[in-house]
Amino acid sequence: MSPGNLFAQTLRRNTLPYLLGAGGVVLAGALALVAWGVVATAFVFKALALWALTATFIGYTLGSSHAHPHTRFGPANGITLLRLSLVLLMAALVGEVFPATPIHATPVAAWALVVVATVTALLDAVDGHLARKTGLASAWGARFDMETDAFYILVLCLLVVQAGQAGPWILASGLMRYAFVLSARLWPWLSGPLAPSRRRQTVCVVQVTALIICLGPIVPVALAQWLAASSLALLCVSFGIDIRALARQQPQWKEQSP
Repeated sequence: MSPGNLFAQTLRRNTLPYLLGAGGVVLAGALALVAWGVVATAFVFKALALWALTATFIGYTLGSSHAHPHTRFGPANGITLLRLSLVLLMAALVGEVFPATPIHATPVAAWALVVVATVTALLDAVDGHLARKTGLASAWGARFDMETDAFYILVLCLLVVQAGQAGPWILASGLMRYAFVLSARLWPWLSGPLAPSRRRQTVCVVQVTALIICLGPIVPVALAQWLAASSLALLCVSFGIDIRALARQQPQWKEQSP
């Protein structure tokens, strides 16, 4: 066996308990919702199918990527995976909770959703610090964290629309990054490097916080729509600043490209 294959095999073996643990979180959460009477039994299979797809994709990218130089998955990635498990549970709720019903009609379920969404957001402050502290930071882990954040925001947007707290226009908040990535296929200069930015991090926190507030059963629709629209406008400004910066460095980026 070549060193590369041995490395990938060791990493996947180390990652397996984390993936199984994440599956356990998803299963336990889904069963709790069924027992609570919020969703039907079929929800369990829906949630587990999302987990299976995610676990398969994680295993594939770990084995085919050189961006994870460690043979250990690491506790920081484990925290990110825990966040993703909670996001998968929320994603499975799309089409299941509050169908064509105002969110205020089921306040207990709505508050439970707010609590889970808040815990998911708070955990985001842990994984990056833990990765640096344990010396297991990697480009793969940073991308994993970023993609989890992007998917989380999209799921929150879908739940806000489903709850009747804002119109489909708020989906622009969740789809903007994906549109940016696709646009980079047409205009490669959009793939240029961007320096770390406190502004970008702050806008992400504001975006998530606003969407979680919108899901609160005591939040009037008018206020929820104002919060959603304001956070979307702020996100548009942030993306605009980054696109402008990338456009300005386009000639320099072209010279540095192989």
